[in-house]
Amino acid sequence: MWRAYSDMKEANYKDSDKYFHARGNYDAAQRGPGGAWAAKVISRMKLFTGLIFCSLVLGVNSWLSFLGEAARGTWDMWRAYSDMREANFKNSNKYFHAHGNYDAAQRRPGGAWAAKVISNAREGSQRVTDLFKFGDSRHGVDSRAGQAANEWGRSGKDPNHFRPAGLPDKY
Repeated sequence: MWRAYSDMKEANYKDSDKYFHARGNYDAAQRGPGGAWAAKVISRMKLFTGLIFCSLVLGVNSWLSFLGEAARGTWDMWRAYSDMREANFKNSNKYFHAHGNYDAAQRRPGGAWAAKVISNAREGSQRVTDLFKFGDSRHGVDSRAGQAANEWGRSGKDPNHFRPAGLPDKY
């Protein structure tokens, strides 16, 4: 089909499009049932639409991969949050932030994206909560420190940098 289309554009001969369409369909049908099906589908579409469709089909795999990475990164963030709640250890907040972001970022782009979205949403919601609770966002310094720990972990640096002394080895 593509060869016939290219030849038609190259020939640029008046009223030759029916010939090239027929030739493209014939050549495709000679390749078997798959070729006949492709010729039928492409003949009903504009070539540009067909090319867009094919590129989307090829791109689905990378989107599915990204979404899988994001889901696993979300799980890593949830696990770090659960561990932090379970540990209930003084001054361990930044460690668990860095650890969750580190684990999620190891999941490639989708995981790093999920970690950034979740971290930013958490810090933003904390500011809003403080605004309603205390009349102002009094945790600005703590928020910046938390975001620094998030960035530290997402960049692939060792989260143990923030590990408080005495935190059980389980974490």
